[in-house]
Amino acid sequence: MTATAPAPSTARDRAAALLPRLALVLATLLATLFTAAAPATAHAALTASDPKEGAVVATAPAQVTLSFSEQVAMGDDSIRVLDPQGKRVDTGELRDMCSGSTVRYGTALHSGLPDGTYTVAWQAVSADSHPISGAFTFSIGAPSATSVTLPERQAGGGPVGIAYGIARYAAYAGFTVLVGGCVFVLACWRRGAAQRPVQKLVLRAWVTLTAATLVMLLLRNPYTGSGEFADAFDLGGLKAVLETKTGAALVSRLLLLGAAALFIAVLFGTYARRQTGAGPTGGTTESAEGAEWAEPAEGTDAAGSAAEKDTADLLFGLCIGGGVVAAGIAATWALSEHASTGIQPGIAMPADMLHLLAAAAWLGGLAALLVALHKVPGIERDAVRRFSRLAFAAVLVLAATGVYQSWRQLGSWSALTGTAYGRLLLLKVGLVAVLVGIAYLSRRWTARLAEEPAESAEELTEELAEAATASGVSRETSTPAEAPENPGVPEDPQRAAQLARQRAAMQNARERQARDADPNRAGLRRSVLAEAGVAVALLAVTTLLTSTEPGRAVAQETGRAAGAATAVPDRAVKITLPFDAGGANGKGSVRLQLDPGRVGANTLHLWAESPDGNPLDIPEIKVAFTLPAKDIGPLPLVSERAAPGHWTASGVQLPLAGEWRIDVTVRTSEIDQTTVQKTVKIG
Repeated sequence: MTATAPAPSTARDRAAALLPRLALVLATLLATLFTAAAPATAHAALTASDPKEGAVVATAPAQVTLSFSEQVAMGDDSIRVLDPQGKRVDTGELRDMCSGSTVRYGTALHSGLPDGTYTVAWQAVSADSHPISGAFTFSIGAPSATSVTLPERQAGGGPVGIAYGIARYAAYAGFTVLVGGCVFVLACWRRGAAQRPVQKLVLRAWVTLTAATLVMLLLRNPYTGSGEFADAFDLGGLKAVLETKTGAALVSRLLLLGAAALFIAVLFGTYARRQTGAGPTGGTTESAEGAEWAEPAEGTDAAGSAAEKDTADLLFGLCIGGGVVAAGIAATWALSEHASTGIQPGIAMPADMLHLLAAAAWLGGLAALLVALHKVPGIERDAVRRFSRLAFAAVLVLAATGVYQSWRQLGSWSALTGTAYGRLLLLKVGLVAVLVGIAYLSRRWTARLAEEPAESAEELTEELAEAATASGVSRETSTPAEAPENPGVPEDPQRAAQLARQRAAMQNARERQARDADPNRAGLRRSVLAEAGVAVALLAVTTLLTSTEPGRAVAQETGRAAGAATAVPDRAVKITLPFDAGGANGKGSVRLQLDPGRVGANTLHLWAESPDGNPLDIPEIKVAFTLPAKDIGPLPLVSERAAPGHWTASGVQLPLAGEWRIDVTVRTSEIDQTTVQKTVKIG
């Protein structure tokens, strides 16, 4: 007689049949997102401005422009120009002046601005989703006192920044446990799909990841802008966030979490029932872990073979669909943070996804194993051994992708100890080493478990029943074996509730006693618990790494800062020379700016300042340029006094490129005088 496989009869069965199609759609979406990703350099930096920082211009400029090292996101309020009294003098309209590889934004100024010192404060979001900000001053006519106080809070800081960081950590933790718990069930312990403790763990992880993503989406506007919690519910700001790469990634994550909810419903619904339901011969399918992969035994009827085939097909669909959903969620990080910027983004984004998935399989599976060891006494030793092999493979993937990402983000050995990113990376490597060491101890406990005869769930149930009988408790009712004294009198509800709590406590104590009777299992639980504790710290360090500027980007910005003293075309030379001429008021410093700092004509500005930063009106200051390599100079300059403590010279001609020595002679009184010098690169 020929039997056909039963058609799906419930909503969950029909949903399971749709999983392969869903996987195809999500794979297409993932490919589209990768195609749309564009390379950039991690953490944008301000490379130029007009007017330049500290510049003194003769007439009021019509606009202020800022140039960046990479594409940034800016709004109408991103550039603010304030007069000496702190009043805004810009129009508030952002001008997009980008062209080709040049990234430049500006804002127009009101006409008729009076002389004085003006402050430019700006804020933007770099391509790796992190907010950046800064401020500088320029003067019209001559410098003046200003009442403007630059903000002490950096972009992305304050209480909103702390809340956003907590949500970021919760998102990583939720993703790790969600993916790792499901991997542990499907790859190591399929009977665990029907275990309530494991189900609760995965469901709570899904809720945590979903809630954290919603919080990050709402806080994104104040995190990159005002820093005020009230702006989290600004619809205009939320709309602007949704138009950014980070906003699109967060929305995509929420959509993928909807698909993950369907996956969880099928895993803990249809698949769990097939793991615990009656088999074709009246037995249970849980008695043989992994039987869904086995060939039907000889003599099994066609209906049983069809049921086993349906279970295997469902398992295959869950693996494919779950894998695509997990990869899609991991991609929402890879496409919006460090991996999407810098060098080799086409390699870095898949590597980052593999890194996240491997970490989730290891650390999240570890959390599931810990829950199983503490809450489910009947977990099979084979499941522990399977997870041990899975964790070893995950560590290999983590090592390979981690080495590549470290090279990509650091760029040099010096950045490993000379930058905050490098030091955090060293801490992370140390925690991973500790985690691997504890994992080695866990593998030893696992090997000891393997040396003992396996104990089935049925045998453990019989042991618990015998323990219950020995303690005078009935197996069927878990009530005291002796009959009540007055069977005809209704039992007091409060007394019944008290007895129920006592019976539950006794049952839990018996299960714990049976669970702790095996010293090898107890040792394994302790080592896994230690692994979980280190994993929590490791996730915290990883979260900090994602919000820290990579070492390669820090080195680039340091190079740009050094370039201010070594001069490149169209960028001013800016140096500060401390001096001590002796006598009263003989100490101070000279700030020198040579603009544009190239071969040919330049403009020189000199500011003499006292140790407390105030203008120092000295009797005389002289400047000379010398090019020792070509025996040129010294070339003396005649500077004009523009304001107290400020001198200028125009038409400063530097005929050749090279290492020019600048000698500045400062006279602070009739007899007190000193000369300080600095070598800079021109051209």
